[in-house]
Amino acid sequence: MLGRMTATRAAIRILTVDDHPLLREGIAAVIDGQPDMEIVGEASSGAEAIERFDKLLPDVTLMDLQMPGVNGIDALKTIRARHPNARIIVLTTYAGDSQALVALKSGAVGYLLKGLLRKELLDTIRLVHAGKRHVSAEVASQIALHAGQEALSEREIGILKLIAAGNSNKEIARRLSISEDTVKGHLKTTFSKLGVADRTEAVTVAMRRGIIGL
Repeated sequence: MLGRMTATRAAIRILTVDDHPLLREGIAAVIDGQPDMEIVGEASSGAEAIERFDKLLPDVTLMDLQMPGVNGIDALKTIRARHPNARIIVLTTYAGDSQALVALKSGAVGYLLKGLLRKELLDTIRLVHAGKRHVSAEVASQIALHAGQEALSEREIGILKLIAAGNSNKEIARRLSISEDTVKGHLKTTFSKLGVADRTEAVTVAMRRGIIGL
């Protein structure tokens, strides 16, 4: 459902990207009636978002991250590579610092929790359109909290994903063609970086921070 078009030449042209129709409708309901905004298009996947952006060239794009196929981060990177001035606000359910940092480093200029759409969406769109950046306070605090911590390596993240999928150390060693002692060594380093004591807590913290997918 597209928002009501306005006759105001200065209206902020918005593209919404989310694979859930109800979320897109919710965004439209918030924006509908705003004299300085109009939704000019919608997309339900990252691939469609890229195509729609190229065609519509919106002023502001609202981008979900968790989508099948081409995800939000990959769509964000592609759009920014083609259109360096694209102003994209990430919408997400999770306040994890790791996912937020990836999005911001990929070119997002806003990062907003979906639970705050009714409270912060309109102001965030206006700020971003005016050339400013906005990150939800909860996300910003998480980024600050973990700013000094060493990031996990790709191997450590890969092992955590396998643990989250229910694999034992022995199974992980076999799948990665490394020794079980090497797996244990990686886990020891991972526990230290995350400040946890065991596998279960490591997975829980990594999911909460957006290091591995939920």
